[in-house]
Amino acid sequence: MLTGESIPVEKNPGDEVIGSSINRQGSFSFRASKVGDDTVLAHIIRMVEEAQGSKAPVQRLADKVSSYFVPAIIIIALITFFGWYLKEANFTTALMHMATVLVVACPCALGLATPTAIMVGTGLGAQKGVLFRGGEHLERTAKIDTVVLDKTGTITKGMPSVTDFVVMPPFSEKELLGIIASAEKKSEHPLGEAIVEYAKQNDIKLEEISDFEAIAGQGIHFYHKNREWYIGNEALALARGIDISAVVEQKKQWEEEGKTVMIAFSDNKVAGLIAVADTVKENAKSAISELKQMGIEVLMLTGDQKRTGLAIAKQVGIDNVIAEVLPGNKADVVQRLKSAGKVVAMVGDGINDAPALAAADVGMAIGTGTDVAMESASVALMSGDLKTIPVAIRLARQTLRKIRQNLFWAFIYNAITIPLAVFGVFTPIMGGTAMALSSVSVVTNSLLLKRYNPDG
Repeated sequence: MLTGESIPVEKNPGDEVIGSSINRQGSFSFRASKVGDDTVLAHIIRMVEEAQGSKAPVQRLADKVSSYFVPAIIIIALITFFGWYLKEANFTTALMHMATVLVVACPCALGLATPTAIMVGTGLGAQKGVLFRGGEHLERTAKIDTVVLDKTGTITKGMPSVTDFVVMPPFSEKELLGIIASAEKKSEHPLGEAIVEYAKQNDIKLEEISDFEAIAGQGIHFYHKNREWYIGNEALALARGIDISAVVEQKKQWEEEGKTVMIAFSDNKVAGLIAVADTVKENAKSAISELKQMGIEVLMLTGDQKRTGLAIAKQVGIDNVIAEVLPGNKADVVQRLKSAGKVVAMVGDGINDAPALAAADVGMAIGTGTDVAMESASVALMSGDLKTIPVAIRLARQTLRKIRQNLFWAFIYNAITIPLAVFGVFTPIMGGTAMALSSVSVVTNSLLLKRYNPDG
């Protein structure tokens, strides 16, 4: 739960075990060293609450301008009244020109500029599987220049699968896979489940095996058609006195790629190698490439081993990898990036990502992730497809562009019409018509956002 590792880790007497982890085989006794508010999970919840509470709201440009605009217009209207009254000594005429100034300057367009664009932008995002928690988060998303990706469940599928299979003579690939899968069917190990699933995908028929035995931390032992078999790690092979020199180079190469390698042997000879790993999502590489083309820096942040992290990063084109990071430290890494002046998006799916999601300028939770991650995030990516990250950023940027356009035209409108009202060119009816047209133009410009395609 905390490290994000998708492959089981062997534990021995005296080792620390983390609450809510899954013990796949056998049973053991443990001593609770931390309970209640002292647990790591309680600490994570506190960090999430603190990070969410520390986020200062973004000051809207329209709100700031309005705070100066309204008093300024009242002053201009009063000046207009006294100017016309002193010039013509006619109270009715002076009052009409003052009313025209107030009607023309009604800040409807200014008030509509931001919410209409945000309404259309968030609606379009929902159609694309991107849910923004509000306009503030959409605005921050538009300014992102650094994306930090969790590995397990975000870049990868979060479950192991068979990646490579090598068979030694006299066995055929189909025959050996059938034997291995038939034995692993009796195992509760997730690596075994991955092999059984791989056999099903290749239409391999499972056979009967006998005397199955799980060897803790090493592998399994069984009989198939009166022939003794072992499947497991290098420690199991060495314990049985098996020479693995013929496959050691291949095994080493796969392990450098972050894969877990199992050796199958019978009659004191190696029969084959099978490699299992957490595989990357289909669109991960192209999504990361898109982000780079948009000028965004991409990093990987994972609690998994550095070797595994580097192997996955190489596959998807990420150059900067920070591995073996605990949940609290993930938030610290995000804070360091923010302190360096970067606008950071954190993308994750697990409980261990929650503090970092809350600490980031924009937390993006994968929709297939945990409830804690979803609650901590500013943006929810409902499909789990990394392609929605550039979609969200492009859409946010386009929405912010529309807001700026709306504000610009609202200001231009006032800059032109207020002098015309002051000098008596506009009547109240003309001023009301112009004011209505300005509001309609802002709403229409916002609605044009619906025609924008954020898929790139």
